[in-house]
Amino acid sequence: MKLIYKIENNNHKTVKDILISHFHISHRLLIKLKNLNNIFLNNFPCTVSKEICIGDIICVNLNYPEDNSNIVPRKMELDILYEDDAYIIVNKPYGIPVHPSISHFEDSLSNGIKYYFDTIGLQKKIRPVNRIDKDTSGIVIFAKNEYIQELLIQQMNSKQFVKEYIAIVEGLFENKKGIINLPIARKENSIIERCVNSSGMPSITHYEVIKELKNISVLKCYLETGRTHQIRVHLSYIGHPLLGDELYGGNLSHINRQSLHSYYVSFIHPIKNCIVEYTCKFPEDLQNLLESYVNI
Repeated sequence: MKLIYKIENNNHKTVKDILISHFHISHRLLIKLKNLNNIFLNNFPCTVSKEICIGDIICVNLNYPEDNSNIVPRKMELDILYEDDAYIIVNKPYGIPVHPSISHFEDSLSNGIKYYFDTIGLQKKIRPVNRIDKDTSGIVIFAKNEYIQELLIQQMNSKQFVKEYIAIVEGLFENKKGIINLPIARKENSIIERCVNSSGMPSITHYEVIKELKNISVLKCYLETGRTHQIRVHLSYIGHPLLGDELYGGNLSHINRQSLHSYYVSFIHPIKNCIVEYTCKFPEDLQNLLESYVNI
């Protein structure tokens, strides 16, 4: 990927001005690009202090190879929802973690993405933009370079990046729409479990009931913050744990994974500068779960 900009006015004096104000390149990435000599003015390598004139063309080359040997490639059937030069979006099945770990060193989604990058000749680090739990299904985005990752994370921090989930939970709600604003912290003596705690990080979950079946509710959840296990912790705390969520008290009678699906994301495309939206179909196991409750 190359970033190209033609100077059309006298609002900026140097190459650096354009890199920061127009491309929003971070200081850390700017230093790397300078060291790689990957910044060009009218097709010639240049310093960022170089003065610019109307008609000049600035080019930033992001096509440099990176060491990605820390991820073992593993052939995997990827359900690719969308792909371009900036990022790839996949529908992650439940039971597969996003990141490698000691217990999932070669069978995480990142291993599958590494294999895919190898097949298309993309020598870049594996950079998931959003993260979902191993037993949560749905949308995961991988940036194809650090510039794209930085811009999307900036959008997350400024709440321009929208993430919505479908959750199937125990019980019926008196208020069919609401906001759960409760701080979340790591549970004492646990490296995995989280809990509502006044000393925790601010955490806000919006929910709306979209369907009711006997003694369960189907919710649409929108995250205003992105804490680990946020939806699971919040809904369990208010007495509506996700079906199948053993860690937070969910009923295991009909499903053995938390009934949570990341179905929708929206953000500003880092290159096209327009709002993009992506949706992900409802998984078969959760659809079967709903049908089983219809027949109870």
